[in-house]
Amino acid sequence: MSWSVTLALLWMLAANLRAMFPSKDNLWKFAYGMIALGVPILVFVWYEHGVWLALVFFLAAMWIMRWPVIYLWKWIKGRFAR
Repeated sequence: MSWSVTLALLWMLAANLRAMFPSKDNLWKFAYGMIALGVPILVFVWYEHGVWLALVFFLAAMWIMRWPVIYLWKWIKGRFAR
């Protein structure tokens, strides 16, 4: 297994394990950190394995970090609905 896939799987494992425990800020600080780490890992996967595997990991990351994606979608809809 390549380094990029290993890092991506570790990222997913860390995100899932951290989501199991409650926090006072509803994990938003952790989500920002995981997004900041996930973007370079996703680019690394894209570089080593191409767009299709990167797309699979991107969709999996969106599934894991669904609330930031939902709020981003609501913000975009609000910006263009006016």
